[in-house]
Amino acid sequence: MNEIRVAEGSVLLGDVRQEHVADVVAQINELSVADGALLLASLPLDRVIDIFDRPELSRAGELMLELSEPVSGQVLKGMAADRAADTLRALDGHDRTKLLARVDFETALSLKLLLAYPEGTAGSLMTTEFVSVPETFTVAETLAHIRAVEPSRETVYAILVLDPASRQLVRVVTLRQLITAEPDWKIVEVGADRAPIWVSPDTDREEVARLISIHDLLSVPVLNARGQVLGIVTVDDVLDAIVSISTEDVQKFGGVEGLPEPYLEIGFLGMIRKRAGWLSALFLGEMLTASAMQHFEDELAKAIVLTLFIPLIMSSGGNSGSQSTSLLIRALALGQVKVRDWWRVALRELPVGIALGGILGLVGMVRIGLWQTIGIYDYGPHWELVALTVGMGLVGIVTFGSLAGSMLPFALKRLGFDPASASAPFVATLVDVTGLVIYFSVALVILGGTLL
Repeated sequence: MNEIRVAEGSVLLGDVRQEHVADVVAQINELSVADGALLLASLPLDRVIDIFDRPELSRAGELMLELSEPVSGQVLKGMAADRAADTLRALDGHDRTKLLARVDFETALSLKLLLAYPEGTAGSLMTTEFVSVPETFTVAETLAHIRAVEPSRETVYAILVLDPASRQLVRVVTLRQLITAEPDWKIVEVGADRAPIWVSPDTDREEVARLISIHDLLSVPVLNARGQVLGIVTVDDVLDAIVSISTEDVQKFGGVEGLPEPYLEIGFLGMIRKRAGWLSALFLGEMLTASAMQHFEDELAKAIVLTLFIPLIMSSGGNSGSQSTSLLIRALALGQVKVRDWWRVALRELPVGIALGGILGLVGMVRIGLWQTIGIYDYGPHWELVALTVGMGLVGIVTFGSLAGSMLPFALKRLGFDPASASAPFVATLVDVTGLVIYFSVALVILGGTLL
């Protein structure tokens, strides 16, 4: 690969014109904005458009602002409409207006319409560059039309058949169906006679991804209230959205607010803001653990041996809760369960929690008995009761952790929050506090009259 190097403020280039566009994008991402713009200015216009059309290109808006007005205007006009809208959406209002002033009125109007839709909806993902024909067209006429408009369309794999009078969507014909049909057939005679799959512009991107997945589509039309086509969401746009959603959810699982930019591009203060809030909330939650331990201070003083198993008890409950939370968040995201199914999930998690707790409790009891028998550690004259306390405590704590972890995503979704906010640290903190209460309550019952 020919590398791009920067020296004394200038970009020294290999023959990047022959490089794959993805490789050039990766190298531009390593450069400063000024050097990246200098490289772009040296390339042919169609090559620059290809580069800006790649969603992996970071700081696309800043790079475009560094280009000359004529070049940036041509690039913005030549880009796929949805990608151009994403580039503008990342800029503030002043810079966005500056770039929109560099394109013709029709292009600017089209981009403003896309920018009007909330981020994360089908309207914000769609492109207005699709292939459509009236239902009066024949297969031969449709193929001729595709050949004529192909350079200006993002995809030609789905042809939208419209009513010539109302412009309403009648049918969606795939390119495969089209090329296997007879040339003199009417376009409405091609493919299965069924209502097309479509979404409204305010449909959430996760629902769009689900529809494309379950119906095995390459794109899905976006219709207004009158059934007229506003645009299409293509499968590659959905894949980009899914990556973004997954990245944000993974970050939330770790107790971090979603990062809007790549890790190395987040400033110091930005990183503090994204992490401090969650850490502070979790720290305050863990203070309740200290309060719980203070409440059982007398019991701890009488039976110091119980403190040996506190880390084991707390981690087991947190782990079981995190497992349940992860499973339910994913099931909710995929539409496998609905909020109304909470009671079915609870009835399922209850016996699962008891069984898992029983397995861990048995392992814990065997371990205590083994250590006592072979002399590794002396748990005292009532070691059998200590082992039973640990075993029964694990049953209760793991069961509670499984139930709490499975119910939290439902509660958050019901309240209008993102279920991913029920992250592993949050669940672990909740189970830590309740786990101690369960553990020492079991100890009071079993060890009362002996150690306590």
